[in-house]
Amino acid sequence: MTNQLLSTRTILLVDDHPINIDSYRTLLSALPSNDKAQYLLAFDCKQAYETIAKCNFENKKIDFAFIDISLPEFEEQQLFSGSDVSLLVRKIFPLCKIIIISMHKEPNWVNQIFKSINPEGFIAKSDISYKCFPEIFKSIENNETYLSESIATAAKTMVRQNLIWDDIDSKMLQLLSEGIKTRDLPNFIPISLSSIEKRKSNLKRQLVLNAGSDKDLIDEVKNLGLI
Repeated sequence: MTNQLLSTRTILLVDDHPINIDSYRTLLSALPSNDKAQYLLAFDCKQAYETIAKCNFENKKIDFAFIDISLPEFEEQQLFSGSDVSLLVRKIFPLCKIIIISMHKEPNWVNQIFKSINPEGFIAKSDISYKCFPEIFKSIENNETYLSESIATAAKTMVRQNLIWDDIDSKMLQLLSEGIKTRDLPNFIPISLSSIEKRKSNLKRQLVLNAGSDKDLIDEVKNLGLI
């Protein structure tokens, strides 16, 4: 990473508790890659809006945005939470990496955030520690998506609840994970090869967005604890 890139890195921190912002800034500042970073601080939706609008007006970018979900609202601009602020950041700065920080970790709520914002990072406040925070940022900095333990558990719960899945699918994937080839599955499962292919395609649509290989599908199913 060049000095020029380092000098232009901008990190937005939005939280209604100043002590949290101070902690995040201290932890982020300790990383060498943030040595020359500029920090923008906001404590409610109104300040966040004004900060984002000012950057946009001055043609400046925001590289990373750490946004707490629970924020005092700014009704004039229809910003009622950190979710609305995040959507505004995503609209104006589409390349910005958004990290959601929240006390909430209920599966339905987590699923809603993923669908609306698709953040690069999603952290439950209960999972944050001084030890892990730098590692969280490094993974996001390296273009990885980071989910803290509680958020990952909630996401898996939603996937399980929404899957169109039956015993035949479970048996099919178990056999694939054991190294049985797709063409040989009709020897173990009383359905046709074409039906097996359709079932496998359906699961890929749900779990690996169509493009994944059989290995990607099996890895994801194992990750979710489904086999």
